Amino acid sequence: MTGRLIAFEGADASGKSTQARRLGARHDLTVTFQHGATDVGGAIRSIVLDPLNRTLDDRAEALLIIADKAQHVAEIVGPAMAAGETIISDRFTASTLAYQGYGRGLDLDILRDTMDFATHGVEPDLTVLLDVDLDVARARLGDRMDRIEGAGADFHQRVRNGYLELAAADPARWVVIDADGTVDEVAARIEALVDPWLGTA
Repeated sequence: MTGRLIAFEGADASGKSTQARRLGARHDLTVTFQHGATDVGGAIRSIVLDPLNRTLDDRAEALLIIADKAQHVAEIVGPAMAAGETIISDRFTASTLAYQGYGRGLDLDILRDTMDFATHGVEPDLTVLLDVDLDVARARLGDRMDRIEGAGADFHQRVRNGYLELAAADPARWVVIDADGTVDEVAARIEALVDPWLGTA
């Protein structure tokens, strides 16, 4: 594939969705998301995030989320990259490593292998991690939380630590952004690091 993929990652309420859309609008790039951007993904998302699904097994959760990735690549990401486009995705493979791997405690190598199968080996060329303190993220979320948002402070701390570990292990393809600040402040930090990568600085 000749196109490029930028993934925005981070904890819930880190601001990644807002910043992904903002970067996309500024550079006229397609912005998509996981999970739920396709019709199949939307059905998966409703199962995974429904707080009533308390008995959903961790492995079942991971497999559902990875199935969404397969459909997302087949319908949206793959065709865009094959056409030579640069596409932005709000979450991609790293979120599964952070949430289902570090957060739920599932085997990282098994998750990587399964995602490689699901995505035909597609990986982000650049991952933008919006890092924010857990207390700040919790305050932004408020009281209404979905099944994963409400998984507890220990879980979300493991997720944050996992993201930072993944970023540290691959500094050539990750940038870490301090996401504590106004939307404009965070956007300026992203632009300073991502625009040169896009070749627009």
